[in-house]
Amino acid sequence: MANSSDFYKVLGVSKTASDTEIKAAYRKQALQWHPDRNKSPEATAKFKEINEAYEVLSDPQKRQTYDQFGPSAFASGQGQGGNPFAGGNPFAGGFSQGPFTYTYSTSGENPFESFGGFSDPFEIFEQFFGGGFSPSGGQRRTRRQAYQIEISFMEAVKGAQKEVEIAGRSMKIKIPAGVDEGSRVRFSDFDLVISVKRDKIFKRDGLDIHVNVEVDYPSAVLGTTIQAPTIDGPVTLKIPAGTQPDTLIRLRGRGVTAPNSNRIGDEYVRVKITIPTHPTSDQKRLLEEWQNLGKKRSGWF
Repeated sequence: MANSSDFYKVLGVSKTASDTEIKAAYRKQALQWHPDRNKSPEATAKFKEINEAYEVLSDPQKRQTYDQFGPSAFASGQGQGGNPFAGGNPFAGGFSQGPFTYTYSTSGENPFESFGGFSDPFEIFEQFFGGGFSPSGGQRRTRRQAYQIEISFMEAVKGAQKEVEIAGRSMKIKIPAGVDEGSRVRFSDFDLVISVKRDKIFKRDGLDIHVNVEVDYPSAVLGTTIQAPTIDGPVTLKIPAGTQPDTLIRLRGRGVTAPNSNRIGDEYVRVKITIPTHPTSDQKRLLEEWQNLGKKRSGWF
């Protein structure tokens, strides 16, 4: 089990993870460790850990504080002893035993504005049981049936028609273009929660696409043109002379189109410069000549 003092390890993400990656990691962990689904002895403690980690890392202000001061900034009752919030922890009491210990309100206000991509934490239950439940043991809420479906990266980006079996019925459904991990698609009498497989070439961040391309050392120095992959097919891309390693080239409007919107993201191409690990004798000779030429030129000034 991950060290509970490291919220990034708890969710299984890096410290540079995007909001989308943190949300997806939380969703996966919450579904795996919820005590009503996972009967292992450590499930309850692990589920609490996951929610504490997500509550901090999903909030930009709390995440910044955590990155600066560590978990001690969020430990209740630690106003002294080097705590940067001496005299009172502004976030104390902000944690819960899990999302299902909150009090649900039917006043029309939604206290769960953003909880792992669900409109409120009770929607997680729908992926376990597919229906309504009573959050406090009282009156039962009527909720829509919800099911989870896994689709490929390109199906999420471009949309797809899938044949599924739901409640014993076989039907064809249309997945709209632009959905992402955790998207919730509403149909007439049920909802679908989208899970997206990772792609070997493309990485998505919101509506933007990121991709790496390899360029050999001479081409990076002299400049060249390459075929760069995009979600709409390869495009010709000019690599300027003198391109440095990890240079980012922006392809405007080559990203994902938002569902039911005209907003389109961009693609970012990161240039990876390849250096031969076993150069030939001719390559070594040419490089030595180049190196000596550089030394002579530097001696002129």
